[in-house]
Amino acid sequence: EEAVFLRKKITLLRAFSLLIGSMVGSGIFISPKGVLKNSGSVGFSLVVWFACGLLSMFGALCYAELGTRITKSGGHYIYILETLGPLPSFLFLWAEFFAIRSSVFIVKLFQILLWRTFWISPDCSSVVSSPDMVLTLNSWSVTWSARLQTALSIVKLLALALIIVPGMMLLAQG
Repeated sequence: EEAVFLRKKITLLRAFSLLIGSMVGSGIFISPKGVLKNSGSVGFSLVVWFACGLLSMFGALCYAELGTRITKSGGHYIYILETLGPLPSFLFLWAEFFAIRSSVFIVKLFQILLWRTFWISPDCSSVVSSPDMVLTLNSWSVTWSARLQTALSIVKLLALALIIVPGMMLLAQG
């Protein structure tokens, strides 16, 4: 009898795509409008984004410090369990599962961006939630799921370049 095992399907490019996809959230394409509107100028909005990037970097460094101090697996849950106890860690895990990392939210946000991009319904009133789309694709084929993740990561990076480069050009012009 042959042993049953999972085949390795994640290459270096796919691993980078997974990292980019999980770090660069889709919300970054919705929030610049509000930052630009409330800051009043392109230059000041870039300063705000840079300051927020620094703040995020310091948070990531603190998180890395936690990872070296608490070596158990489990991420956020274990860190909260070790520092605050079982009740706050349970509540965090519940909120993480049902609200923060919910695939329904991610798919809904993707659909809103898609609808706004192609002007099918600018007010997004016709967006229908399809939470099983991501689960179905991952269950059907890891290879196709990884290819889609790579393609979407490239699109995210290109879209970020379309936001950052013209902003820097406008900032250089004064």
